[in-house]
Amino acid sequence: MIDVEAFVEHLRHGRGLSEHTIRSYRSDLADLVAFAAVHLGRDPRVADLDLDLLREWLYRATRSGLARATLARRSATARAFTRWLEETGRTAVDVGVRLRAPKAESRLPRVLTEPQIDGVLRSLELRADTDDPGARRDLAVVELLYGSGLRVSELVGADLADVDLGRLMVRVTGKGAKQRVVPFGVPAAEALGRYLDRARPSLVAAGGEPGTTAFFVGAEGGRLGTRAVHRLVARLLGDIPGAGPAGPHALRHTAATHLLDGGADLRAVQELLGHASLGTTQIYTHVSTERLRESYRSAHPRA
Repeated sequence: MIDVEAFVEHLRHGRGLSEHTIRSYRSDLADLVAFAAVHLGRDPRVADLDLDLLREWLYRATRSGLARATLARRSATARAFTRWLEETGRTAVDVGVRLRAPKAESRLPRVLTEPQIDGVLRSLELRADTDDPGARRDLAVVELLYGSGLRVSELVGADLADVDLGRLMVRVTGKGAKQRVVPFGVPAAEALGRYLDRARPSLVAAGGEPGTTAFFVGAEGGRLGTRAVHRLVARLLGDIPGAGPAGPHALRHTAATHLLDGGADLRAVQELLGHASLGTTQIYTHVSTERLRESYRSAHPRA
């Protein structure tokens, strides 16, 4: 029997990974076990997980049309699992050490222009002026996502005690359970203040969870979920031209790019975003360069 859950517990307590990452590992391994069962015609055992079977699993996934990024993640999941099997004595050797998958596509992230993000915020402000509690919360959510470049998991994980409106700072827990303090601007502070005063109490009362410590709450009074934020941002960005996913991460990409466009130091942006590697942040310099090229080509008479 292949004990995926023991590996999941190792990820949760031994490596401190986020629940989102752990769900991806569990999903990939569940698919691997299901494939092995069909391939072998019986319940697979740890000893059945050899390099040939892992390669066949990735090959079938490739033929099914999965994106290269997904294939690369599955390969990484399998290698992490087989390494853990060897380290814990469940297998004599790490059979996945030579497993490879296609490199992930190198695509520039989606970034909104300043007029586009201004238009999004103006539409939210008009809705918020109707005194609808949900609309006031939505404005505060988008202002903070764009104003601080937060990950959606960091935003929904924030508690009341984490937001300091006086100092314009929010404390968040990022990848690897690492905490950092991130600044936000005056427009975000104003939207957050109005949400706290005029919207959050109504949302909490409607849901019947008066004791919740969550800063952002949903329609039922509990902590706002990541899916709700994804739906909100996807709806707001759906009609705006541009390539790439129309989710909360587009606002994070936009914040980082606008900071660099405005002259911010790359390492300061790295710290703001909570990137472990400067190389991860450097993609936004490529975005800024591409935006410069586009502006040049469209505006310069001899372009």
